[in-house]
Amino acid sequence: MAVPLLSLGDDEKPRPTSLVIPEGWRASQVYEAVDKALELPPGTTRKSLAKVRLRLPVDAEGNPEGYLFPATYPLGENATPEKLLAAMVDTANKKFSGAPIAAGAQRNAMNVYQAVTIASIVQAEAATEADMGKVSRVIFNRLERGMPLQMDSTLNYALNRSTLRTTLKDTRIDSPYNSYQRMGLPPTPIDSPGEAAMRAAINPTPGDWLYFVTVKPGDTRFTADHREHQRNVEEFNRNRRGASAAAR
Repeated sequence: MAVPLLSLGDDEKPRPTSLVIPEGWRASQVYEAVDKALELPPGTTRKSLAKVRLRLPVDAEGNPEGYLFPATYPLGENATPEKLLAAMVDTANKKFSGAPIAAGAQRNAMNVYQAVTIASIVQAEAATEADMGKVSRVIFNRLERGMPLQMDSTLNYALNRSTLRTTLKDTRIDSPYNSYQRMGLPPTPIDSPGEAAMRAAINPTPGDWLYFVTVKPGDTRFTADHREHQRNVEEFNRNRRGASAAAR
């Protein structure tokens, strides 16, 4: 009597062989992706942080945000959340701890962790890779002038969302990531920056810009003049309202 071969049902898929972590993902997104890839209950990877000793900078205080490096990681038969997180942090250390990054951070009077924090904001704010150096310069110019960064990406991180719409109420939230109210850099990175963002963080484009806004796709305006910036913001709002009306 022939024994039928066991096969996957139509609705079953084989487990993936690799896990892709895109640039700009937050740690929370990485945890969810690992849970899904390894078919684990939601929250398993986050809880695994208590069981693994990651090689993080002292400034990180055990928080791997910014150090879960964006790359493709193989998923072997023995893959675990602990092994994957350790691989991501080890990759970040190899990328960030080399002479170019360390020397670049020192040249700009900061440590590597601060450079990663700036890179994470650049990653979230820059519309294109070509804009990254300019966004980085805006951050440095604001820090040097004692101005709050006023970056919507840090507010989005505090509110665990991603949006282009920031309200006055949003800018008044009580959070160390509220860069409208708090001076200096946020306490941690806000996502996993890629290599281009890291290069921008240690080599900002020369310029006097203090403001920027992406008026429409492919058109980001940088300026040092507040009135010009306000006109650009008004144009952005008009374009957004027009897009909303067209979508109805």
